Amino acid sequence: MKKIVVAVVGVLCAMTLVVSAQDAPAKTKKAKLTPEQQTLQKDLLAKYDTNKDGKLDKNERAAISKEDQEKATKAGLPGFKAAKKTETGAAGSSTNAPAH
Repeated sequence: MKKIVVAVVGVLCAMTLVVSAQDAPAKTKKAKLTPEQQTLQKDLLAKYDTNKDGKLDKNERAAISKEDQEKATKAGLPGFKAAKKTETGAAGSSTNAPAH
């Protein structure tokens, strides 16, 4: 009886994995860009691709102005994320310090 229950549970788990794998989106497909996104991408590439290889490498991405970065983020271009705000606190201050 225990063997049958273990076998049934195993088969159900295997079926769950197969079904969820079929539902997962394929990572190889690129999202289609709107005409506005394509234009902005071409403009940014022409402006910042210094070695003219058709891609923006790490140094070229670092050279992108904040205005252009914001334009790309607002347009929803892949690879451009909104700049994270960093919190700066007083040096040496800690909220977990014990009171003396």
